Amino acid sequence: MAGREPEEGSSIMESSGDEWSRVGEVAKGSKSMKGNKRKKKDGASSSGTDSEGGEDPKSSFLLQFHMELEDRDFINTPRMKTVRFGGNVVNTLAKFERGDTSDYELLKHQLTDPDIKDGQIINWLQEFRNCVTQLSKDHEQLVYVVLRLPWLGRSTAVVEEYLAFLSNLVSAQTVYLRSCLKMVVSNFTPGRALIREGDVDISDSDDDDENLPRNFELCHQALQVIGRYVPSTSRFLMPIMSENFPFVQKSSRTLECYAHNLLRVTVYFPVLRRDVLELVISRMLKLDVSATRSDIEEMEENSAQQPEGGGAQDECLFNMDEDEGPETNASEAAGGTVMAHPVAERLDTLMGVLLSYIKDACYVNGCLELDRTKDLYRDLISVFDKLVLPTHASSHVQYALFYLCSFRLGLAEAFLEHLWKVMQSPAQPAILRQAAAGYIGSFLARAKFLPVATVRACLDLLVPWMHRYIDGQESGSKAFCDVALHGPFYTTCQTVFYTLIFRHRAIIEGSMRQGLAYLQSLNLERIVMCRLNPLKVCLPAVTNMFAAVTRKYQLVFCYTIIERNNRLMLPTVRSSQGGSTAPANTNPLDSFFPFDPYLLKRSGKFIEPLYQVWEEPGDSEVEAPRKPVRQCSAEEDDDFLRGETVQADGVVGMTPGSYESHLHSPRSVGSPPIAFLQRPF
Repeated sequence: MAGREPEEGSSIMESSGDEWSRVGEVAKGSKSMKGNKRKKKDGASSSGTDSEGGEDPKSSFLLQFHMELEDRDFINTPRMKTVRFGGNVVNTLAKFERGDTSDYELLKHQLTDPDIKDGQIINWLQEFRNCVTQLSKDHEQLVYVVLRLPWLGRSTAVVEEYLAFLSNLVSAQTVYLRSCLKMVVSNFTPGRALIREGDVDISDSDDDDENLPRNFELCHQALQVIGRYVPSTSRFLMPIMSENFPFVQKSSRTLECYAHNLLRVTVYFPVLRRDVLELVISRMLKLDVSATRSDIEEMEENSAQQPEGGGAQDECLFNMDEDEGPETNASEAAGGTVMAHPVAERLDTLMGVLLSYIKDACYVNGCLELDRTKDLYRDLISVFDKLVLPTHASSHVQYALFYLCSFRLGLAEAFLEHLWKVMQSPAQPAILRQAAAGYIGSFLARAKFLPVATVRACLDLLVPWMHRYIDGQESGSKAFCDVALHGPFYTTCQTVFYTLIFRHRAIIEGSMRQGLAYLQSLNLERIVMCRLNPLKVCLPAVTNMFAAVTRKYQLVFCYTIIERNNRLMLPTVRSSQGGSTAPANTNPLDSFFPFDPYLLKRSGKFIEPLYQVWEEPGDSEVEAPRKPVRQCSAEEDDDFLRGETVQADGVVGMTPGSYESHLHSPRSVGSPPIAFLQRPF
């Protein structure tokens, strides 16, 4: 065993030369003390000689100085003394080429020492830098061991030396580029700490590590260093980030850190932004379709009704999550910010990260950067077309685009124009055209930041298209009610009805005469009365509310058609021999409204100021379509013009949405629910 001092000549060692010179003195003092001890064992009278020659005071001083150094805190500084076995790296590699692997294996063993010191890491990295051109593919295992050195959380000198080694390695041996990138990306999540109790290794979380933000910062610094020397880094980085994305059963903290770091990569690798957004949103969609709106509402209702402390112990009895404990569960749940549904809790965390990223990417010092916002909009609309639009019954992920469009009216109008092009294009699949129409109606109804002029402009596009469609079908052989043949038309009708339910007051608010004239110019009566019979296909809640609104303003009388449709919707027999009957399908379009109320708590703070909630109608009531409709006289019909309320026997006080208790859409197929325990953020 021999003490070895660091080599001179490196920039790091030059900055701390005085400190390392003291290390040499301490080492020499230690050797002299050891020599004195050996003389005493041999029986030599060294004490008298030392006192006469003046050696004993010097040894005492060095011993005291050495003890003081050991008492100092060296967490953030390199170790003053390093101990190692075997020769240097160059000689070890040379022996390996000649077939002698003893020192080679010893070198790998020393590099994997869990108690390796900062000074040792610096010495090893300096030697590897000097022979980096010799680290060919034959030394792949050795390089992997070096890359796994614990450089995060170490002193600044270790970090600088490690980054310098990375830059030299990827410059001289590009074959290790993927290995270096994998090493960095593997640190995008909080580390795991193994605690050994007896003979059992217990995996514990290191989430509360104070160095976590610094570690993430160093990881991004490492990626930038690699990208500076290898221009094609981004092409190799994206598949690695996709492969290392944590499984959805991981804790909210793990998912949050990884998604945050992926989005952070797009700051210095902007070419990857669209791919990163696609990756993050695809994982979020899996969570979104697994946590259905009805399931979230049910669990939140049960959680609100549950008394404090009751049942919480049973839910956390078997804590299967490896990242978090029941202590934080109780404290954060008491604050009312934790979702009762475990999948919704994870989705809430990721939505908060994504919405924060959108805001930070578009605003600089509180001012909207239009060019950056447009670039982000193009990337998000591309991901929307590829992933979000074809996904049925997603409840929250689409609000990322909703939030972005609120920054500027031009973005909202561009989004509506894009949806309109998809909806009216015969080249698009019918299912996508119907989905686009649903997004148009829900966006027009729920976006509080949209002015009435934009709503009217969209109606001026949708309603004439419906009239042209009717003109093309009235004289043909397919002029009958059939969802398979006329699906986009029926969805567009429902979009117009749904928009008018929410926006009819705003349309007539400024001038009732002009507003009524505009509504009458839409010629809704022709649409309702046509042979395609859209009222038979639209959701009953939308149909009933639309009938109430149009009756109030004497635009069209729908109840006669509704009654006739109800009489024709007879139960169907399952087989020709008889048997049980199948209930009528109340949602033949399998439609949903993408911007139904936002249910996630923490990320909902971004959406709440922008969202138009449903207001109970105070001046119109929805009549039950199955009751006989009493014809009103002309005098009674004019009551609404004087602000009086038309009385009705039954009042429906529900939001006209697609998730009423009796109007559930079929759940998405192919996305099995994720069952794991609720964990707090």
